[in-house]
Amino acid sequence: MALSTVAWVTMLLAILALPGVASVVLVRSLRTEGRKLTLLREQGNLDSYSPQALKELREWIRTNPNNPYVADARQRYNECVRTLREIDDPYYDWSDDQIEELEVIEE
Repeated sequence: MALSTVAWVTMLLAILALPGVASVVLVRSLRTEGRKLTLLREQGNLDSYSPQALKELREWIRTNPNNPYVADARQRYNECVRTLREIDDPYYDWSDDQIEELEVIEE
């Protein structure tokens, strides 16, 4: 059974588009990882959460005080807060005001 013209055109476009898209994604990923590595080498440490992720982690800790993983989550939260206060150039888009507002959670 022969393929229709639409099927051939679709296959051809996929063959042409997929390597290009994959290449762009790979280059972008390697650049972000390169920036992380540079910051880690220069500062010795790296912030592990974005502002939104750290906010969500704090909210999860607040709403799940009896969860068996809450101690680990609290530790990771506090570690990120301390790191943000120590480093000069965070990886994620943190403002100085946001960093100053952060508080360590008592364990």
